[in-house]
Amino acid sequence: MGWDALRHWGDDVVRGERLTGGAGVNEVWTVRVRGHHAVARLGRRSDADLAWETDLLRRLDAEGMPVPTPIPTRDGRLFVDGLVVMTYLEGGPPETEADWRRVAEALRRLHALTQGWPRRPGWRSSTDLVRAGTGTRVDLDAMPPEGVVRCRAAWARLIGRTTCVVHGDPNQRNIRMTADRVAMIDWDESHVDVPDLDLALPHNAAGLDNDAYDIAAQARAAWEAAVCWDPSGTDQFAVKRLAEVRAI
Repeated sequence: MGWDALRHWGDDVVRGERLTGGAGVNEVWTVRVRGHHAVARLGRRSDADLAWETDLLRRLDAEGMPVPTPIPTRDGRLFVDGLVVMTYLEGGPPETEADWRRVAEALRRLHALTQGWPRRPGWRSSTDLVRAGTGTRVDLDAMPPEGVVRCRAAWARLIGRTTCVVHGDPNQRNIRMTADRVAMIDWDESHVDVPDLDLALPHNAAGLDNDAYDIAAQARAAWEAAVCWDPSGTDQFAVKRLAEVRAI
């Protein structure tokens, strides 16, 4: 159905401009829904996957966390044929060390609120991939074997730690800050994993000791290399991140 599914949100929905992001997995556009500025994301996630994500966002909103919340269709559905419409959040990216410390506080709150959260359907955690070869967008068989060994060694250092929901991609583009709140957008990569994946932040804003920061930074570099890896090996971001994962 594609973008035709927007009609389920009303006859007056207007698509605005395409937004960057999504790593080629989704199309994201601004839309006008019932007189309000919103964001629509069209992708190929399963209904079970989208149900997990939209339930998470509604629960976090209920807990007072500023997140993009799903806007229901006219008949109450939160997604239709891979399309989700969410509230638009104003704000700018973190720029200073103090800004990133606020981001770290928001991430720690997310982690505290979601301990024991059910696994996202079809997803594997970083520690699962120490032995498993695939999970959602990850296909370790497509990566150089020596690189897989390094990634698995980085993830093995996380085994045995408490898990929770991680945002999965807390970079500058996915954060909207104002004077009184920190909001995280683009929860497409959120899943249950070890919180360290979210905490290798600029300026070591999460206040990790040297060893803990090294573990977190290596695990995150390995994760981003695996998630973004192109079978042709031409994705330069993935190649760069894999090069940062050292032998342990």
